Amino acid sequence: MAWMALKMLGCLALLMFGMKSMSEALQKMAGPQLRHVLGTMTTNRFTGMLTGMFVTASVQSSTATTLMTVSFVNAGLLTLMQAISIILGAHIGTTVTAWIMSLGFSFNIANFVYPAFFIGIILVYMNKKRVLGEFLFGVGFLFLGLTTLKETGFSVVQDPAANASISAFFARFNDPNFFNSLFFLVMGTVLTLCVQSSAAIMAITMILCSTGVLHIDQGIMLVLGENIGTTITANIVALSANTQARRAALAHFTINVIGVIWVVIVLKWFLAAVCHVVGFDLGIRPGDEGYAGNLAKISVVLATFHSAFNVSNTFIQIWFIKYIEKFVCRVIKPKNSEEEEDSRLHFISSGLMGTPELSLLEARKEISLFATRTHKMFNFVPNLLEMKEENDFVKLFARIEKYEGISDNMEIEIANYLNKVSEGRLSPESKTTIQAMLREISEIESIGDSCYNMARAINRKFRSKEDFTEDQYAHIKHIMGLCEKALVHMIAVLDDSQQVDANRTLNLENEINDYRKLLKEKNIVDIENQKYSYQMGVHYMDVVNDCEKLGDYVVNVVEAHANRRFLV
Repeated sequence: MAWMALKMLGCLALLMFGMKSMSEALQKMAGPQLRHVLGTMTTNRFTGMLTGMFVTASVQSSTATTLMTVSFVNAGLLTLMQAISIILGAHIGTTVTAWIMSLGFSFNIANFVYPAFFIGIILVYMNKKRVLGEFLFGVGFLFLGLTTLKETGFSVVQDPAANASISAFFARFNDPNFFNSLFFLVMGTVLTLCVQSSAAIMAITMILCSTGVLHIDQGIMLVLGENIGTTITANIVALSANTQARRAALAHFTINVIGVIWVVIVLKWFLAAVCHVVGFDLGIRPGDEGYAGNLAKISVVLATFHSAFNVSNTFIQIWFIKYIEKFVCRVIKPKNSEEEEDSRLHFISSGLMGTPELSLLEARKEISLFATRTHKMFNFVPNLLEMKEENDFVKLFARIEKYEGISDNMEIEIANYLNKVSEGRLSPESKTTIQAMLREISEIESIGDSCYNMARAINRKFRSKEDFTEDQYAHIKHIMGLCEKALVHMIAVLDDSQQVDANRTLNLENEINDYRKLLKEKNIVDIENQKYSYQMGVHYMDVVNDCEKLGDYVVNVVEAHANRRFLV
């Protein structure tokens, strides 16, 4: 008995691995397209629903779609209302998985396993078709796991001792009362939460019901519990995300709980309608004529019920999206300091790394925010230059110093996140993107260093008994103005704004270089003419040189993002 239990766990692991491999391969193949679809095809509740349905059916995982959606909300790419409509559509898309399971119980699906493995290994060794080969391997493992799980489950049931013990356990809950129904509902929820796969628990439910061990009513409650259990995953990973992302995850949970409540109330009539459509007779008992044929339809009944429940729930609750949004907003209050705190990452977190391909979106958004904060830090420097009061000067200099520390920490945190993402199964394009991102954050941090060095040079000037001349102030303001333009253009490039010419960065950098060269030559002449002291000339050129370095770093960022090298 222990060996059979271990064998079933192995079959279950094979099934889950197949589902995971298939889903990851599909995300690799369609990752960028899925991002575009999720980001653009959500103009209203119905297009959002269709989008969620399409994406979930494509990646064969409602959990993946939900994580994508929560990630998009976390990155500020989707509103909460858009996210709710996508989640509703995902409930319909996930019904495809149940039908695949039902298909495996209808005929010997193992006939497709070995051809899938054979074609898959050929494609794996073809570099351009490698991802397609991984998908076929995922399909093969899924079908193999499903077939072996079914065979093992039937062999367990055929064992008199095992059958007697299993039947005796479930016989305790044959009485269709509230507490027994609640027991199976909770069991389905807990098992799905533990296994992290509603598909796997659906397969087990089909086996138990198809062998007659589990009554159809109990199986239905397990299916409903699975629908609740699959929502908890998104809530767990969203714990470290921002407020809107946590609200999206809670909306997913709320939708399914409400759906389970109303369908339980009308379960008697709802199940009867489903059985009527399938041709399943609820009144036939073991030993009655036609029992075996009736039992063979039970996997189809479960798949049909799962589809009918999710479709009905979606089309009912799609009219109440605004009220769901209000409810989750009332439950999860925003943190007062959340949007004001510049020292933390806003868009990425370790909890949202269930889909490596799509985790790059959060990183991209965070890098843009990193650049914006660095730009904010730069804007402090001209203000520092004009300050005459010591207290105000010290406060602003301390603020710039604080931002430099924040810049260092952000570089490390984003880099660590990207390194974790790179450990996942990524497409070659995504690996190249990560390398470019790592270079971007390194150069952005260097921009922060340049800003801090300017501030230090101005601080050294402030501590001396001398001051810059009016011409020096004018020249510094001009070159800082060029740096400001370069930074604004860099941020526009990072945000992938339309009609932004990356070559303009090079033009601005050349202008900064030429102006710095001019100021360098003029500085020597001015010192010789004793317009100001040599030491003041050093402070002056320190600021100018750091402006020139800043321009170089800006070019490097744009080069990395545009994946090109400018010709100088």
